[in-house]
Amino acid sequence: MPKLTEAEVAGFLNEPGLLMDIATLDSDGWPAVCPIWYVFEDGKIWFTPRQHSEWLANIRRDNRVALCIDEITIPYRKVIVQGRATVVHEVGNDDLWRDRYRRIAERYLARTDANAYVDVTDDQPRALCSVSVADSEVKTWRMPQSDESYQGIWAKRYWTKDAKAGKTAPEVFTKSVK
Repeated sequence: MPKLTEAEVAGFLNEPGLLMDIATLDSDGWPAVCPIWYVFEDGKIWFTPRQHSEWLANIRRDNRVALCIDEITIPYRKVIVQGRATVVHEVGNDDLWRDRYRRIAERYLARTDANAYVDVTDDQPRALCSVSVADSEVKTWRMPQSDESYQGIWAKRYWTKDAKAGKTAPEVFTKSVK
């Protein structure tokens, strides 16, 4: 299956508007998933849980997380990160990192709207967390493009010996692929 290069990963993670699903482990050991805003800076994925969010409590108890950033249009790129979240700034220290909070909001809202959003919610304390991409296991995937074999849509271990897949992609694989 086609993988993204480091440059493609960075470019993808910096595209505006993509939500990130964060998976944490709750107090009973069950996975808990929440879609959140983030920003990719300095080789880290940064996010800001509110003071009473369950997933912040989960991170404090067990900092193992899985992050999934993907898109719903072809080429269906996705980046999955398994790593450890660090609480960089605890709740109540928001003024130390307010500019990063604004940059996160600007990924999802127009600049004036982002500033208004931050200004109207800055009295609601948050923590600042990050996950280092370099210190994590990162998996990437995308649909094959142009002359790449569509057999690459699945890892080799998924194909059976007698699969119908040939060397030429049917139209469904090529008509919307960039």
